[in-house]
Amino acid sequence: MNMRNPTAFPPRPKRRVLLCCAVLLALAAPSGAMAAQETTMVKLIRGLIASGALRPEDGQALLAQAEAEAAAAEASKAGTAAAVTGGVALEAGDVRVPYVPQHVRDEIRDEVRQDVMQQASEQGWASPNEVAEWTKRIKVAGDVRVRNESRFYSDSNSDIEIDWAAINDGSGYDTNPNTNLDLPPLRNSRQDRRNLWRVRARLGVEAEISERTRAGIRLASGSSDGPVSTTDTLGGGMEKKDIWLDQVWLSYAPTYWVTVKGGRFGNPFWSSDTLFSNDLNFDGLAANFLSPPQGQGNWSVFGNLAVVPLEYTSDNSPSASQVKTPNENKWLSGAQVGIDWRFNDNHSVRAAVAYYDYKNISGKVSSPCLLYAGAPGCDTDWSRPAFMQKGNTLMLLRDIALNPLDPANTPTPQYVGLASAFRLADLNLRWDASLSHRMDMRLEADYIRNLAYDQNAMFTRANGGIVNNFGNGGTTTAESFRSGDTAWMLQATFGDVELKQKGQWQALLGYKRIEPDALPDAYNDSNFHLGGTNARGYYVGGAYMFDHRTWVSGKWMAAKEVFGPPLAIDVFQLEFNTGF
Repeated sequence: MNMRNPTAFPPRPKRRVLLCCAVLLALAAPSGAMAAQETTMVKLIRGLIASGALRPEDGQALLAQAEAEAAAAEASKAGTAAAVTGGVALEAGDVRVPYVPQHVRDEIRDEVRQDVMQQASEQGWASPNEVAEWTKRIKVAGDVRVRNESRFYSDSNSDIEIDWAAINDGSGYDTNPNTNLDLPPLRNSRQDRRNLWRVRARLGVEAEISERTRAGIRLASGSSDGPVSTTDTLGGGMEKKDIWLDQVWLSYAPTYWVTVKGGRFGNPFWSSDTLFSNDLNFDGLAANFLSPPQGQGNWSVFGNLAVVPLEYTSDNSPSASQVKTPNENKWLSGAQVGIDWRFNDNHSVRAAVAYYDYKNISGKVSSPCLLYAGAPGCDTDWSRPAFMQKGNTLMLLRDIALNPLDPANTPTPQYVGLASAFRLADLNLRWDASLSHRMDMRLEADYIRNLAYDQNAMFTRANGGIVNNFGNGGTTTAESFRSGDTAWMLQATFGDVELKQKGQWQALLGYKRIEPDALPDAYNDSNFHLGGTNARGYYVGGAYMFDHRTWVSGKWMAAKEVFGPPLAIDVFQLEFNTGF
């Protein structure tokens, strides 16, 4: 019924439905009434047959039944016989339910349904089993992980492992022993940390705006705003856990083989966690290229480009100075090209070479800085890293002028910055092989070289202010300096290399070696050696999918330093994961 006009009636049913309903009502009438209507009923059925409203075979069946009913009624009225239908005698007040062929009933049902659905569509009724159109363009995905983690430190580790990140986050460390007798903030290097319960939760929404345009938003947990981990440690007096805006992006595909994405998005490059953590997201603009499969060997070419702003200079720093810091923004530009080649049903190879240029991330020594006279800061304080883990060679940033009235007691609070420049060449290889029906193998390799590494240039840039990565002798000369420009990783995975179904499993074994200045220590995996560079060692692990989209995994990582004072850290992680 039209709810806008309560007096309006629904559309008139189709003629066949109306006439058939009239026939059924007449045939269902009490037997006494049937005797009075028998002539009219027979004429009505004959008329329906003649007009084409009823098919002849259907009409003949109804006509025969009507004539039988009429004869039975007449016989009952005359008292000549008892009315009989199907061998059952009729008594006064009985109601007959006539037989209607199944296909007639199906036609009536379908035509009524079609009329009602048409009216519902025209008048805006809610359609059954129908959802709002926009929900068809939205995809929701997420995952939850519960981890038990243990960290084991060697008793022979050095107990002077300076936490340089904490120094940079504060007001600096006063290096003058006449005005500061306190040690700098130090990292734990000898006391084990067992049974840390940690969690990760991520929830994302992706919207298909059109055939070419998409947008996405993802929230994630995390104990800090650091870029390399979304894991949060439980405890803390039952305090609530933080949620961060992990991703927000918009993409457009001008052609089927090119996608351009801007905002904050997942890693646009194919790389291992030796270079970029699996939890790392990129800010900026990226473009991905993928050619269709070519040739009989089923090979394709892919490419990736990205321009990433790592850090913008503050627009109002120093806040208490008339002279502001100039525009000294830090950038990462990257380009990668690779090939996928499936040369038969059981073997495929993927290979890619990439180049990453980090601009303006090296430290710079300031001009003479008159902190004793009330200067709010030094003009290269901006060059300290926004985030760092550990391993890179560091240098003092401030050239602090001494108070001529009391030079021996002038505080010298220092920040540190990266001593090396970074321009990386990265080669990734992967070979997938099917060994049997239930056994696959994947071999992976990643080789990274810092083309900008130059020890002489580092000491010149630091002006003698290098503060770490020296040998065990205690001297801080160029001769005792120990660093390197190379990192590499090898890994083998057996079983099901990608877990997709209940009952699947995998086992892996790998080795890493990351020299101190092979890559920036801020962005790689935070688990192996607890993050950063200047680390080498092996790792073993396995996983089993015991339920739909739910699996358990374990991993043991044993690592120690490449150069410098001893620092061995082993990490064990047992995880329960699910995705949806």
